[in-house]
Amino acid sequence: MWISSGKGDRVVDTYQTLNDVLVNLFRDIMDLEQKAIITDEFKDISNNDMHIIDAIGEDGCKSMSTVAKALSVTVGTLTIAINSLVKKGYVSRERSEEDRRVVLLSLSEKGKRAFLHHKKFHDAMIRKVLEGLNEQETEVLVKALQNLRGFFYGL
Repeated sequence: MWISSGKGDRVVDTYQTLNDVLVNLFRDIMDLEQKAIITDEFKDISNNDMHIIDAIGEDGCKSMSTVAKALSVTVGTLTIAINSLVKKGYVSRERSEEDRRVVLLSLSEKGKRAFLHHKKFHDAMIRKVLEGLNEQETEVLVKALQNLRGFFYGL
């Protein structure tokens, strides 16, 4: 797709530019997020651990199966990570009073601090992405990202 910039001989290849941005962003995003959110206070956990903490959330208990589904992993895979987060003091685990087969997860105070730290990172990221965009541009960006998400879910 070629789009003229309106400057005569200057032509912008939007397809290639967008491809370059997406390829570089996908390649770098996990590393950049790791550097931004894993600070001295939270150096004993990984980016993946931080996303588990985020999926548990700061508001009450969630079951292992609910968190596993939110992260698109098996309960068995989640169990390994939760064992580590419990040992490190980020997560509490207990059996449901109503159904003893159900394991409920909640964040400890340390886990809640990590959750808020991660939330601040995402809030700052969204503010930066939206910086200088008007309402219509924001709507176009959201639509484009929803299309991208749909592409990945269709794979």
